[in-house]
Amino acid sequence: MPPRQTPTARQLRLGVELRKLRERAGLTAREAGELLGANQARISNIETGRFGLSEQRIRTLAQHYDCTDEALIDALVVMAAHRKRGWWEEYREMLHTSQLDLAEFEHHATALRVSHALHIPGLLQTPGYIRALFDGAVPRLSPPDVEHRISFRIKRQEVLYRDSPTPYSAIIHEAALRMQFGGAATTREQLKHLTEMSERNAISLRVIPFTHGVFPGSGQSVGYFSGLVRQLDTVQLDQSHGALLLDAEAQLQKYALLLDRMESIALEPTASRDFIHRIATEL
Repeated sequence: MPPRQTPTARQLRLGVELRKLRERAGLTAREAGELLGANQARISNIETGRFGLSEQRIRTLAQHYDCTDEALIDALVVMAAHRKRGWWEEYREMLHTSQLDLAEFEHHATALRVSHALHIPGLLQTPGYIRALFDGAVPRLSPPDVEHRISFRIKRQEVLYRDSPTPYSAIIHEAALRMQFGGAATTREQLKHLTEMSERNAISLRVIPFTHGVFPGSGQSVGYFSGLVRQLDTVQLDQSHGALLLDAEAQLQKYALLLDRMESIALEPTASRDFIHRIATEL
């Protein structure tokens, strides 16, 4: 089978984790190849996501790398088993790769945590709100490009509606609730949708009011995607050119702590729902 030309972020992550295990074992790519009955190039292609691996090959590598973390090994096996490309692949020629990577990580995450200061989180946005955001994009998007982005974002939201919805925790600042993207009617509809979504069992929505003042993480939007084990968690930061994905242990610890602190100062879910309702009635 020829190597993949465009491995997905998840396939790249699998390769990165296997490289980490090899390096912890103190083995070079050449030495690892010899243990696996392959050459150095094969190991390099595996670690850059260009070659897939069977369950047995992963377990063999883990054994050679002296890895005794069975939960991690099982999680890597699950990652390797998902070889079929997802629904987001139909957008590959239309959207930036980072957007496809975001959808892939959301789809496979065991839990999602996000914080937003100026926008409603994407998975909770209404079509009218989404349209208002993309109508104001710079450079200006063509009508077909706007429609592609709207449909893509709505399809991403399916993780909240499937039979076993992904647990979703969102922290939203009052500023995001009061920004009237699309006008008063669109904002009112968006806030009504937020209150309805906050009543779902798998969704926890908390608001940080203006009166709290300064708070950690106020300058950025953060997404935290939980993997099958902590080592496979991923952090996503919004950038003007697309999503930035982070997975270093120090980064995971930093942003998990940041979200914990933001949750601790935000209003409780019921109080947050009432707070959003009051803002909607003022419009």
